[in-house]
Amino acid sequence: MVGTGVIVAGAAALTVALWPSGGNGAPMTQQPTDPPAASPSPSRTYPMSTTPRTIPAVREHTPARGPGWRPAGEGRVVVNDADLADEGRLLAGELKLRYAGTGDARAGDVQLALTDEDSGDESYTLAVKDGRVRISGPAEAGVFYGTRTLKQAVRADGAAPEGVVRDSPAKPQRGFMLDIARKHFTAGWIEDRIRELGDLKYNQLGLHFSDDQGFRIESGKHPEVVSEQHLTKAEVRRILDLAASRHITVVPEIDSPGHLGAVLDAHPDLQLRNVNGVATQGAVDISKPAAADLVDELLDEYAELFPGPYWHLGADEYRALMVSNPEATYPQLAVAAQKKYGATAGVADLATGWLNDRARLMRGHDRTMRAWNDGFFPGGAVQASDDIQVAYWTGKEIGARQPTEYLRAGRKVINYNDEFLYYVLGQPNQFVYPTGQRIYEQWTPLVLRGTTPVSQEYDDQILGGSFAVWCDLANSQTQDQVASGIRMPLRALGQKLWDPRKPGASWGEFSALAQKLG
Repeated sequence: MVGTGVIVAGAAALTVALWPSGGNGAPMTQQPTDPPAASPSPSRTYPMSTTPRTIPAVREHTPARGPGWRPAGEGRVVVNDADLADEGRLLAGELKLRYAGTGDARAGDVQLALTDEDSGDESYTLAVKDGRVRISGPAEAGVFYGTRTLKQAVRADGAAPEGVVRDSPAKPQRGFMLDIARKHFTAGWIEDRIRELGDLKYNQLGLHFSDDQGFRIESGKHPEVVSEQHLTKAEVRRILDLAASRHITVVPEIDSPGHLGAVLDAHPDLQLRNVNGVATQGAVDISKPAAADLVDELLDEYAELFPGPYWHLGADEYRALMVSNPEATYPQLAVAAQKKYGATAGVADLATGWLNDRARLMRGHDRTMRAWNDGFFPGGAVQASDDIQVAYWTGKEIGARQPTEYLRAGRKVINYNDEFLYYVLGQPNQFVYPTGQRIYEQWTPLVLRGTTPVSQEYDDQILGGSFAVWCDLANSQTQDQVASGIRMPLRALGQKLWDPRKPGASWGEFSALAQKLG
């Protein structure tokens, strides 16, 4: 609902608007009406402002009467702190204004300000009053999000409405994951996605760059594992710099002990083989110390390249645990498990120990780790370290457990629900390309598996969600087709991670706004 009001004998009604109107923004483009000529005291009266139209929608807007703000030739962007220079220059370029550095705002200006507001780092306040805009927050990230709101409001309706926006995200992790291992994506394409994600207020980009089909980032320590088509480290650094400017953290993933086929092509002696000597696709033999040494050398190398606080360890679909009797099929793993963890230990314990060992290494790089939910096993002699977050994607694995089992254990979870958030090229294995409308109308962060939400009591443990592009059939789509296919799902997911309430706009209104915003 959008607040409305009338001028009443010396006072104006004031209403807090929580949802975008879905209207065309006409009140902000109307000219003020002059009173009758006979009036001895000419004055101007403006209609009550409407909520700025953005994706994601702002969570709170206090409307007011006034002309709003629109970019004009003499307008400037100023900042109160030099740390906001990058945000200021970016916004100035987008709105065709002049960046004027630190200073006070005058009529027609936009001021970006760091303040001591008692709110989260991603929160911001955007105030439009007296012909100027002030975007403030306690940290650069929040101020940046405020600039995205201003940019979109201007693009949607030509102006930012009078009044005050107070906004912050519901979930701290809002991500997009890209499988660059099975399909090579150019650095320029990835950079375009970063710009898109920044405007939608996402804050994470996952890069799955090692799998059976390819290893796609240059390596100094092990160049033999790198695929012919790959990103250079210089290209990755440019990607990281652009992501940082949009307050997006890049989350790398070297999946192990499965999905290592490209690495094993160069190191066949480390390939897992069953009791009959048959090689197991993509799986490293975790009973061999040399296997751990190789993976750890890669983890150390790329921890130096990627500076962010998060790391994805993978751990899914280890084929030794996808057979009915792992101990009989892979006796060398069973022997190694018993030697390391005792007579009752099995192959799952050895795999969990592998995960914990890699987590210990990355903890030394001051990283927060995550792993796929099918890399966590119940019971057994060894349990996954408590600080490894669960990237929940499926309930289709052998011995699948309900999401509540992870939550009841106190684990933090990121939602990658493959029913809604998996875009799998070629749609193999009964996958269907997800639609923005289905995410917008049916999914919430509580829907971790299938279509059924977990209890609201676990909401705080669900840190957020991530849309994922997987390139199982890599040639099914070009990278431009991928960009088109994920466009509306990304916008829908961004809305649902930013605001926990049911959207106020219909899907048709949301789609029309997305088209207008570009």
